[in-house]
Amino acid sequence: MREDGVEQATLVRRTVEDHRENVVPLQARSREAPLSGTYASVELSHEDLELLAEIATGVTTEVAARHLELSARTLRRRIRNICDMLGVNTPIEAVVWAARRQLI
Repeated sequence: MREDGVEQATLVRRTVEDHRENVVPLQARSREAPLSGTYASVELSHEDLELLAEIATGVTTEVAARHLELSARTLRRRIRNICDMLGVNTPIEAVVWAARRQLI
């Protein structure tokens, strides 16, 4: 606090180099991700993995359904079932789950 009663703050800006000891390489992080345990018994079919790979390309549900020769409604239902099996909330989380395990 200054003499006039006004509180003062100092902003400390650290450079990226200062944080290098806290950086974990992406490969190391993916190895640390739990690949067993709760999901050890989850087995996705080839069709499920194909569907996740299609979603991973960023296409819309309708386009993915056309590529996989499914109706959009069937595709959404299958995505929801995959998410439920994996215990995730969104299709993106399911894609990340499969990608971390190098399934897609």
